[in-house]
Amino acid sequence: MQRIGPNKRKSCISPRHVRDERGRAVGIADYHSHPWAPSPLTPEDRWEKNQRWLIRIQFDTDCHVMKLVPHANEPQPNEVYLRKGRAWELIGIIKPEHKPFGIVTDVGD
Repeated sequence: MQRIGPNKRKSCISPRHVRDERGRAVGIADYHSHPWAPSPLTPEDRWEKNQRWLIRIQFDTDCHVMKLVPHANEPQPNEVYLRKGRAWELIGIIKPEHKPFGIVTDVGD
């Protein structure tokens, strides 16, 4: 991962598979931090082709914690949450027709 330019754009790449001599590893979640803030979920984070996990948790140095539940290969919308206090607040959805592009619709819209 590296910081790119003044806009603090990230370039981290999550692994597609894990090799473990102890046996077959199955990745079910992407849980990672970024050493700058703010670090929101980017469009690339939300693209359908990049959804290899059942859940994605991302946080930054200002303690913004976001969660993406992609519902990959399912007809229901993806869900985007923000951690507030001790609870997850649904802040947006990605409609099935917008999954390829990661377009978020605010839940108030």
